Amino acid sequence: MAWKKVKVGENEFEISSSSFWMVIFGFIAIVIIITAVTSFYSVDANERGVVVRLGKFHHTSNPGLRWKIPWNVDKLYKVKVDYQYKEEFGFRTLSAGVKSRYSSGVYTDEAWILNGDMKISDVKWIVQYRIDDPVAALFNVRDVQGTIRNVSESVMRKVIGDRSFHETLQVERVQIANIAKEKMQDIMDSYKIGISIKLVQLKEVLPPEPVRDSFNEVNRAKQEQETVINEAQRIYNKEIYKVEGEAQKILQEAKGYAINRTNRAEGDANLFESVFSEYVKAKNITRKRLYLETMEQVYEKIDKKYIVDKDLKNTVLPLLNLSGKEVLK
Repeated sequence: MAWKKVKVGENEFEISSSSFWMVIFGFIAIVIIITAVTSFYSVDANERGVVVRLGKFHHTSNPGLRWKIPWNVDKLYKVKVDYQYKEEFGFRTLSAGVKSRYSSGVYTDEAWILNGDMKISDVKWIVQYRIDDPVAALFNVRDVQGTIRNVSESVMRKVIGDRSFHETLQVERVQIANIAKEKMQDIMDSYKIGISIKLVQLKEVLPPEPVRDSFNEVNRAKQEQETVINEAQRIYNKEIYKVEGEAQKILQEAKGYAINRTNRAEGDANLFESVFSEYVKAKNITRKRLYLETMEQVYEKIDKKYIVDKDLKNTVLPLLNLSGKEVLK
C-alpha cells in the first residue's frame, strides 16, 4: 500500500493513497452540494426576487423555483410586494389580537406635536404602505423603514402645526390623516423608491399626560354647563310652543266663528231678499204663505190641539185644561 505525505500548516501527515482519493472525492462532493444549494432558490407567491451580479442589479425573479450563479457571484434579495407594512408612531404593539398588548414605553419624542395655537397634542398614528417596485426600494434609498418614519413624522408635524389644538383633537382628524397621506405619497414619488402609502390613521389625539387630568376636568365642566343650557332650552321651547299652540288654537276658533257668523248673516240676508222679492210680486199670497208656514212650526211644538169654531156664539165654551196639570174630579 502506497503512502503519501500531506502537509497541513506546519504539521505533516502520512495517509494511504485510497484514503487520499476518498478525501479528494469527498471534497469535490461537498463543493458540488454547496454549488447546487447556492445555485437554486425559490420565491414565494407574495415576493419578488432581486438578483445582483457582482454588485450590480441584474434581473428580478417571479415566484417559483429559480437558478442563479453560485459562490456569491449572484446575490439574492427577496422583497415582499403583496404585503402591507405598518409603522406605529407614539406607541408600539407587542401582540395584536382581540386584546392587543402595547408597550409601556414612552414615545413622547415622536408623539408630542406643537399646534398652531402653541398647544401640544399627544398624537398616536399609524402608516400602512406597500412596496410596488422592489428594485427602487432596494437601490434608491439606503433605509426604507427609516425614510418612511422620518417623512411621516415630518409631514404630520407640518400638517398638525397648521391647525389649532381643538381642530386636531375633534374637528379635523380625518382631514389631517388624508392630507398627511397625500403629502407623504408626493415625497415618496419624488424620492422614486417604489413605495405606495395605503393608509394614514390617527389612533389617538389627547392632551399631554401631565395636563390630561386638568383638561378632562375642564371638559366635564363644559359638558355640565351644556347639559344645563340644553335642559333650560328644552323647557323654554316646550312652554313657548305650548303657548304658541294655544294662541293659534284660539285664533283659529275665532276665525272659524267669524266665518260662521258671517256666512249665517249673509244667508239670512239673502233669504230675506228672496222672500221680499216674492212678497213684492204677490203680497197677499206671500203674507198668507208666511202665516201658514209660521203656524205649521207652532203647531208642531204643541202636543194637544183644540179647534173652536169662530162662528160659535152665545154658547158657553168648555173649560180647557191648558196647563197640562191633572185636575181633581
